[in-house]
Amino acid sequence: MIDPKPATGNDTAGKAAPRKRRFGGTEAQIRSALKFYKVLAYLTGAMLLLLCAELVARYGFGQYLFAGGTDAATGQPFGFGFAEAEPPGVLNGVNLSITVLIVHGWMYVVYLISNFRLWSLMRWPFLKLILLALGGVVPFLSFIVEKKFHADVEAELAANPQAPQRY
Repeated sequence: MIDPKPATGNDTAGKAAPRKRRFGGTEAQIRSALKFYKVLAYLTGAMLLLLCAELVARYGFGQYLFAGGTDAATGQPFGFGFAEAEPPGVLNGVNLSITVLIVHGWMYVVYLISNFRLWSLMRWPFLKLILLALGGVVPFLSFIVEKKFHADVEAELAANPQAPQRY
């Protein structure tokens, strides 16, 4: 004999209904955040690689990158290149090594803002925000993470066409 079961109104027979996906913004807002994140990921990744090369030159060879000024040893104008930092190899020149440090630092701050914006609009778990943030401090990781998360956003938007329609 067959045991009767109460009618539940759904055809999933004991399976939980899939959770409806909701985003924190419209599709246009998400795509704008994704484009902003992509640009900052590439710029921050490139600056990080430049920073790593500068640190190798500084701590490995004792050289700083200078532009302009006067060569301290010869008194001739100095164009662009590496020179000793201590004692000064270039007088009155622009220390581009310090400039790279400062630019990367501020670019990383803006990169973190782009990470937070994308993360909050997509309503991802906190671990994804941490992984996004690591992209700006681990060489080459920003390029890898950007490619993966860009594909994830596109896939989620395609799989859930009704989710970003808030207004």
